Amino acid sequence: MPINRQQLEKYIGQLLDVDRFRDYCPNGLQVEGRDTIACIATAVTASQAAIDAAIACGADALLVHHGFFWKNETSPIVRHKKQRIAALLRNDLSLFAYHLPLDSHPELGNNARLGELLGLSVTGRTSEQDMVWLGELAAPCSWPDWQARVSRALGRDVLAIPGATPVQRVAWCSGGAQSYFHDVATLDVDCFLTGEASEFVTHLARESGVGFVAAGHHATERHGIRALGEHLANQFQLELHHLDIDNPV
Repeated sequence: MPINRQQLEKYIGQLLDVDRFRDYCPNGLQVEGRDTIACIATAVTASQAAIDAAIACGADALLVHHGFFWKNETSPIVRHKKQRIAALLRNDLSLFAYHLPLDSHPELGNNARLGELLGLSVTGRTSEQDMVWLGELAAPCSWPDWQARVSRALGRDVLAIPGATPVQRVAWCSGGAQSYFHDVATLDVDCFLTGEASEFVTHLARESGVGFVAAGHHATERHGIRALGEHLANQFQLELHHLDIDNPV
């Protein structure tokens, strides 16, 4: 059954508590399309491939984790940005984007889904805006077994820098959250897991004894937007298409 675009935006905004977050981009409707929505598509990023696939499946709205208009992004609408926005406008396709609110949601969020996939029981949250999650495995796990578990769960090879102890207490944050490792390395945990790695993490892991896993930015953020789409489809009886655009990063 169709839902009004403004009603959908209001519902998602309240569901994800978007006003609570200091973010690097606008959360909510980023490009306005048709007034009523009966079919939605979801993808991690508003790439041209995702936009084209959403148009091809007849979606009225595309919901993503990574949208447009980032804080350090240049303002001119040229080249690939022009092509993406032109395709949305030409096809009257709305673009909704939810960044930190989707990372953070306690049930539908990227971190909640990632912890569930890895068999982690949540024990707390910490760091800026509570973006780093803390949890435990049911039993200690050797580093080779932990690396294999993460690889199986996410369907890709991962980079692991082993710590000084087996893995049981884990801190994690999906996406490009490697800068949080400075704080996490002072905590009583065995491992920090995120999507990406920077050069400094190797030395910090070796010196602190807290291991580090980079499991892929895309891979660690595939499940939140899908969960949001499934929730909306069930709530409002919408047609849903999840677009899993491959990304090795």
